[in-house]
Amino acid sequence: MTTDIKQLLSQMTLEEKAGLCSGLDFWHTKGIERLGIPSVMVTDGPHGLRKQQEGGDHLGLNDSVPATCFPSAAGLASSWDRELITRVGEALGAECQAENVAVLLGPGNNIKRSPLNGRNFEYFSEDPYLAGELAASHIQGVQSQGVGTSLKHFAANNQEHRRMSTDAVIDERTLREIYLASFEGPVKQSQPWSVMCSYNRVNGVYASESDYLLNRILREEWGFEGFVVSDWGAVNERVQALQAGLELEMPSSAGIGDAKIVQAVESGELAVKTLDLAVERLLTFIFKSVESRKNGATFDKETHHRLAREVARDSMVLLKNENGILPLQKNGRLAIIGEFAKNPRYQGGGSSHVNPTQLDDAFAEMQAAAGGVSLEYAQGYELGSDGVNDALQQAAADAAARADAAVLFLGLPDRYESEGYDRSHLSLPENHIALLAAVAAVQSNVVVVLSNGAPVEMPWLPQTKAVLEGYLGGQAFGGAVADLLFGAVSPSGKLAETFPVKLSDNPSFLNFPGEGDRVEYREGLFVGYRYYDKKQIEPLFPFGFGLSYTKFEYSGLKLTKQRILDSETVQVSLTVKNTGDTAGKEIVQLYVSDVESSVIRPLQELKGFAKLALEPGEAREVTFTLDKRSFAYYNTALGDWHVESGVFRIAAGASSRDIRLSTELVVESQTKLPVRFHRNTTIGDLLTHPQTAEAAKKYTSMSGLDSLMEDNEEMLLAMMRYMPLRALIGFGQGRFTEADLDEDLRQFNALVTEEE
Repeated sequence: MTTDIKQLLSQMTLEEKAGLCSGLDFWHTKGIERLGIPSVMVTDGPHGLRKQQEGGDHLGLNDSVPATCFPSAAGLASSWDRELITRVGEALGAECQAENVAVLLGPGNNIKRSPLNGRNFEYFSEDPYLAGELAASHIQGVQSQGVGTSLKHFAANNQEHRRMSTDAVIDERTLREIYLASFEGPVKQSQPWSVMCSYNRVNGVYASESDYLLNRILREEWGFEGFVVSDWGAVNERVQALQAGLELEMPSSAGIGDAKIVQAVESGELAVKTLDLAVERLLTFIFKSVESRKNGATFDKETHHRLAREVARDSMVLLKNENGILPLQKNGRLAIIGEFAKNPRYQGGGSSHVNPTQLDDAFAEMQAAAGGVSLEYAQGYELGSDGVNDALQQAAADAAARADAAVLFLGLPDRYESEGYDRSHLSLPENHIALLAAVAAVQSNVVVVLSNGAPVEMPWLPQTKAVLEGYLGGQAFGGAVADLLFGAVSPSGKLAETFPVKLSDNPSFLNFPGEGDRVEYREGLFVGYRYYDKKQIEPLFPFGFGLSYTKFEYSGLKLTKQRILDSETVQVSLTVKNTGDTAGKEIVQLYVSDVESSVIRPLQELKGFAKLALEPGEAREVTFTLDKRSFAYYNTALGDWHVESGVFRIAAGASSRDIRLSTELVVESQTKLPVRFHRNTTIGDLLTHPQTAEAAKKYTSMSGLDSLMEDNEEMLLAMMRYMPLRALIGFGQGRFTEADLDEDLRQFNALVTEEE
């Protein structure tokens, strides 16, 4: 960087420093003309640039410049394709350069705790590893173009209900392993220029005022080098937020926050060095943006639209394909039914709403790709109402009866899911369900194409032959659907979230969205597939599931080592072969299980994935690297990640419920957990510890139970296992005293101290 930041800082007045810590308006930072500090623009758009037009509404929700609308994050994640998401990021960065935007506010990377969250379409996954890897790729793509990102919403922003005041109550291990882990990976791998803090409180403290989150974890532990910006309106108390590590308050506070900062410095409440550090970080960002600016930058709208079509194709998930009804034959008659076929639902509502450069409709695209097929369109339902329109429904049924097959475009209208509120159920609208029933009554070959940002219940699934989950597929949704239905490409998306049979199956069901301003994450670690696996609940469609028009065979799973120290890495390789007669892409998933753990753990966790493009008959080897974090859990006593010595199962599969190959690896921990015995230590704890087991055997004759169970040693040991040492004083009837207990504890603790 050529600008001398410290020199600039030394020339700024207290009021100028304070002023730089809040926005000029909704979308710009403040400039200081006398010092040559420019104002720069930040704007929304995880899946497309949403830059407000000059003179538009202050939020710019309905008046933004045309930009490429890519599939939202729920769809992007279903591609499981790091390289593809990097390319999307590069395109987004290029469009930001063309519009002189310094930071694109995204990606959103909160965990999908409940399918009811109204903003789930903006988030990647229920799994923190998958979410983190995809977010890292997105960030790398955007920032490769000299444009910053703002990883959001940090942290535990998992619902819209009372989002500006709710308190997410989460135990430390769950917070670390699930809700922070999705942010940790992208911060360490990709260094986003900024991180956006969330509205909510986390364990009683507003995220904007959390020194624990913003300084201790984000900066000190993870090494974050950028600046923290508030979600729009998320600042509770400005001075406390600045002290906790929040540099930029957005939008403008009309001078209110600035005045509080000045007053706090003058009163001694806020140290000048704290303010200076914040300003230094902001100046570093501003001039980094200026020096990365590409004057006269443009982008090719057609090229970006073609990329949007490719991305949408690779993101859609084929959920059902009975009797191989798809791809559709290019002859006969097809009924294309549903208003979404001509008026697509292609993105979510709220701050991420993009004004597309162009917009495909599926019916026109299917006509262009249909070859010798005769297409007939029927509206079927009205998007503005959930009520059944008998005339429209009957016309659709008549069209279906005349056809060889019917393709129904169903899903969730805009009003069903958006930023600002959560869903109340997982059902499709009444008129969509009724339409499907009416069509299925006269047509046995029914194909459903879904447009939705999150899972829906499917009690109607038996009425269909095929279901294509289109998610919110962006501006090229229609073209991508045509490509997939007619077999120009094979579907290759897989679910990045579990679809439950019914809402009550979801692990958060009893505690979402909480009571008043308090929501307790009582399901703990068991989010998504971790819960369904452990509870042995059959989902509607499992995490990682997706069908193809071809088949893949897995073979040759092997490890470079059979035993490692936890500080070492191991490579896992296997071969995947396309055994069908169609080109396709397979997503290989690698899961790790601790075979026998002393702590509560999920049955398996995703620790690797790769997407392979294979021609018919082609085979390729894929290799994954597993490291300490692949085997570790967060040990709250240590305050660090810890691996228990033992056997781990390494499994490769086509989904979380379709494991094809597995093997075992022994991992040896190099960290000895601190052990201290006390008067309430149980006899069982001593008998299972290798250093004290032999000496502790003497206690079996001191319990007073030995004479009662002299013929059943196994029962005696079972009853004594959870007896605390202090109880021996009473049960022993004088054979064991307080002095004896103190001496034994001294000896036991000396033994484990020597081991450490």
